[in-house]
Amino acid sequence: MLPRMPPRSPFRFLAPGALVAVVVAVFLVVSAGRSPQGGGEPASRTTATTATKQPKRKTYTIRAGDNLSEIAARYGLTVERLLELNPRVDPQAIRAGQRLRLRD
Repeated sequence: MLPRMPPRSPFRFLAPGALVAVVVAVFLVVSAGRSPQGGGEPASRTTATTATKQPKRKTYTIRAGDNLSEIAARYGLTVERLLELNPRVDPQAIRAGQRLRLRD
């Protein structure tokens, strides 16, 4: 006859439950920062960029979190035009501090 196993503790569900709770919390925080009302950007950044559109600038210095489509839209360009003006830029590897030409 096999020895009898002790009953399992209900605490065995604690670690997986905590993991699910953390994942849900991170998702809610990230999605709250990227709400549709904010246009995909935090409200303070949207307000600043909307108020300071400067289509006459010749260059733009990339900041952390920027991407080419946001920069192109901000300055009234297409991503294709931005890449034509900056042939050495790899769109998959832009980095903060890098300078982009915005016009000829």
